[in-house]
Amino acid sequence: MAAQFVLPGKVYLVGAGPGSAKMLTLRAAELLRQADVVLHDDLVSAEVLALIPAHTAVHNVGKRCGFKRATQEEIQRRMIAAAQAGQSVVRLKGGDPLIFGRTGEEIRALRENGIEFEIVPGITAATAAAAAAQIPLTDRDCASKLVIVTNHPSPEKDSRDWHRSISRDATLVFYMPGGNFAPLREELRASGLDLDTPCLLVSRASQAGQTMLRTSLRWLAETEAIPAPAVLIVGAAVAGANAEEWTPAVIPAQDSFGITQEISLSLDESKAVDENTFAL
Repeated sequence: MAAQFVLPGKVYLVGAGPGSAKMLTLRAAELLRQADVVLHDDLVSAEVLALIPAHTAVHNVGKRCGFKRATQEEIQRRMIAAAQAGQSVVRLKGGDPLIFGRTGEEIRALRENGIEFEIVPGITAATAAAAAAQIPLTDRDCASKLVIVTNHPSPEKDSRDWHRSISRDATLVFYMPGGNFAPLREELRASGLDLDTPCLLVSRASQAGQTMLRTSLRWLAETEAIPAPAVLIVGAAVAGANAEEWTPAVIPAQDSFGITQEISLSLDESKAVDENTFAL
């Protein structure tokens, strides 16, 4: 019997975009239709997954919110094994695979094992959120620098060093910002940003449940939490965002020692108080 040879397969590291299937690239859609195996993250929307043919093997290997369906090492082993068996493998990641997607680790593993691969970029959350709010991320008048940061650093890192990138002419985009903004606000203030710096929170950009709140650094710590996945955009470019304005119903005031006190006045009482009393 003649020996049979299995042609090597290939791995595609593909960006699924922010969620809407309409924002998927043509190349990504083509690969999803042709794939033998799809390994996807939790952030890939059901709308995008619905494009995958029924005969394709689809596996959720997400690691969202600390819960891991598969370790990074296991994901890499599965990609490599499928490619070595001659299969076309799509590693599908929310947004763009090159931004906070652990793609560097997967590239190294594929190279070490001699697996051919291709990277297919996608629309990342920063640009999707900015587009939804109708603002630029850079502007020659007020934002000459774009800084993309995760507010959920690796546990292996003892400290964060993004502060040196902060300036009044920068737009800062925080991925995975969490729900407690008080520590982040203090970091930003300590780095030189004033309390009137505009801030924008965008949840589920481009999807049906999209939420956008515009506020300022002054009120960021008090801002209502919005559902994940979300991004926080900080900087002068945010000022014109087409989003709901948010300020607290109860105004927190700080004394000289930084202790927060809550002040709530009736309408009649507020008329009798000089508004400058509440200037922060």
